Amino acid sequence: MTEDSPKTQTTVVNNAAGHRYEAWLGEILAGFAQYTLELELITFTHTQVADAFEGKGVATTLIRSALDDVRAQASRTVRPLCPFVEDFIQQHPDYQDLLYLGTD
Repeated sequence: MTEDSPKTQTTVVNNAAGHRYEAWLGEILAGFAQYTLELELITFTHTQVADAFEGKGVATTLIRSALDDVRAQASRTVRPLCPFVEDFIQQHPDYQDLLYLGTD
């Protein structure tokens, strides 16, 4: 999962052992989105981007790539407890089909 821009190349990887998706710019960890897993439900709990990379699209690239990866795992749904992930999904209707519709 890589996104190119004129200035940087952001690579997003799922660090399953660390329960987070990570955004890398070269060898620099620029940000991450922490999650928990329960059966087919992935709950995003926290997104953090290093100060040096704030406002440069790292978080957007990170969440878009993470959600695309979730979508590729056809049976998984998303619970966005992290405000950034929740806002991203609200602003991008094409990701709303991933939302968990449970009652808890």
